[in-house]
Amino acid sequence: METKKRLVVSLLAVAIIGFTPLFAQNKKEIKEKRIAAVKERVESRNYEIEVNRALPMGAPSITLTYDYSLKIKNDSVYSYLPYYGRAYSIPYGGGKGLNFRAPLKKYEMEIDHKGRINIRFETQNSEDHFKFIINIYDNGSANIDVNMQNRQSISYYGDLNIDKKKN
Repeated sequence: METKKRLVVSLLAVAIIGFTPLFAQNKKEIKEKRIAAVKERVESRNYEIEVNRALPMGAPSITLTYDYSLKIKNDSVYSYLPYYGRAYSIPYGGGKGLNFRAPLKKYEMEIDHKGRINIRFETQNSEDHFKFIINIYDNGSANIDVNMQNRQSISYYGDLNIDKKKN
């Protein structure tokens, strides 16, 4: 009976030790596939960042519960973002804020030595001129900084939507 227990325990130990590299390899492969998917999505200039947190200047962060997003599609930006902060010069009634569709200007993308994708572009609508700075990390998380002429700057945190069905 004692030898059977030892045999079972030793077989389990060998099985666990033998399969551990397979699990680690799968984890590594999954991470590499995600990094490749993030890079491919951004380079296609057809991507969406789903925003879940806003960081207004001089105020605590705000958790967003609705489907806010920033989409880049070819040469256009589709911004559906809430705005919290001080406005200096806006139309009567508050205006559109950061809810607009506009053509991209001066779109620049670079990948730094850590694998982070840095994107800068400008756009404008009838109310304001916007400068966007987007940092997308290899795991798909992103932060967006928006500088405007007629309002205080604001930042957002979110995730790149890699699922092609949603875009």
